[in-house]
Amino acid sequence: MSQSRTYQVRTYGCQMNVHDSERLSGLLEDAGYARAAEETTADIVVFNTCAVRENADNRLYGNLGHLRPVKDANPGMQIAVGGCLAQKDRGEIVRRAPWVDVVFGTHNIGSLPALLERARVRREAQVEIAESLEHFPSTLPSRRESAYAAWVSISVGCNNTCTFCIVPALRGKEQDRRPGDVLAEVRALVAEGVSEITLLGQNVNAYGSGFGDRKAFSKLLRACGDIEGLERVRFTSPHPRDFTDDVIEAMAETPNVMPQLHMPLQSGSSKVLKDMRRSYRQERFLGIVEKVRAALPHAAITTDIIVGFPGETEEDFQETLHVVREARFAAAFTFQYSKRPGTPAATMEDQVPPEVVKERYQRLIDLQERISWEENTKLVGTEVELLVAEGEGRKDGEHRRLSGRAPDNRLVHFAVGEGEEPRPGDMVTVEVTYAAPHHLVADSGVRNLRRTRAGDAWAARNGLSGKEQPGVLLGMPGIGAPAEQPAPAGGCCDT
Repeated sequence: MSQSRTYQVRTYGCQMNVHDSERLSGLLEDAGYARAAEETTADIVVFNTCAVRENADNRLYGNLGHLRPVKDANPGMQIAVGGCLAQKDRGEIVRRAPWVDVVFGTHNIGSLPALLERARVRREAQVEIAESLEHFPSTLPSRRESAYAAWVSISVGCNNTCTFCIVPALRGKEQDRRPGDVLAEVRALVAEGVSEITLLGQNVNAYGSGFGDRKAFSKLLRACGDIEGLERVRFTSPHPRDFTDDVIEAMAETPNVMPQLHMPLQSGSSKVLKDMRRSYRQERFLGIVEKVRAALPHAAITTDIIVGFPGETEEDFQETLHVVREARFAAAFTFQYSKRPGTPAATMEDQVPPEVVKERYQRLIDLQERISWEENTKLVGTEVELLVAEGEGRKDGEHRRLSGRAPDNRLVHFAVGEGEEPRPGDMVTVEVTYAAPHHLVADSGVRNLRRTRAGDAWAARNGLSGKEQPGVLLGMPGIGAPAEQPAPAGGCCDT
């Protein structure tokens, strides 16, 4: 195969898909493809799809339709579709879009290079959907998007049966990696210059059920604390049902585990939670929040909330608002309920009218915006150490600002002076001078700059000597309700 053939991977959905896309890129580069430059037509276009939303298929087929004339004009171009929607729709994709060359599922992403070559030689579409996992994703080659931060999968699949979620049907039952394999990958990443890792799974705190150790996740967190050079450890997403006190203790007692928790609520109504088959109730959720705040007073807690689940009444919605007021989330990923074809909730009676869902959704956004702003305002005047980030925010010539993430994962835009050269991956200490609902600003200057091995790794990746200014100066983003975002965390299932 010619070294000149190029690829592009387009990713939709959650962090699990982002992680899978890094593996797909690594597989293609191992097979001799090169990443396509911006604004060029790639020889291979791969769609890594999500099946969470009701209109996910419309989005895919719309994008495939836009590519058809491009492919017609470029003989030899190939199109591949993978991910959750591919696992669900299978041969339907080729029937509706016969110009697609390859369809592969969530369990066999490692087959992509071979399927592309087979489709090229046979001149016909190749559809291969494995029913069980062939390779754990982290055993495959990877092209990581970041030099200083990395995902590490500790499990795949999910054993829960939430009525709104199709992910267990598409990604299968939970499979856990052995702790030694996870820690070996973390150590290897740190040796490459990574300073922050995020442990990833559909339900991370159920980790260990596959090999009979109910405290395996807290042990894993503590073991990460012993890895020299690993500065920050995060994880996503836990399920309230499995959240145990030993995990809270490990978070509080392991210095490099960050004071941040993303724990999906979905609804504050115990009745709706029962209908969702969530296996916990409002009291249980708030009890966990109380324990976390007692152990980690400055922790930022974020969540997922679905508005308008079938049968949700105004009284049920008021219970959700009550939990939001009590928990005082730093942020919330909020979603208007949309049917997932193939899930029990899609055929439930008492579907909430769209206009009612929209009105409730706006009330929730308004409340959470106010709380986020109030909580962020409390940080004005405090000093925070930031991991300098790449690609957070937008360019603005009027401000000399870079961006970074605080230990609690809040986004901070900070001013840099002439001659200051923090690189992505370096650490800076700044004082917060301004707060908005979704970010903080530190315009008082950099109090301390700590150059790191992670910054060196970023410079090496970008062909710099390690001293050049990164040249990505960011302005303050707009204030207001956030655009709808994909489900974070443990995956498309909104764990």
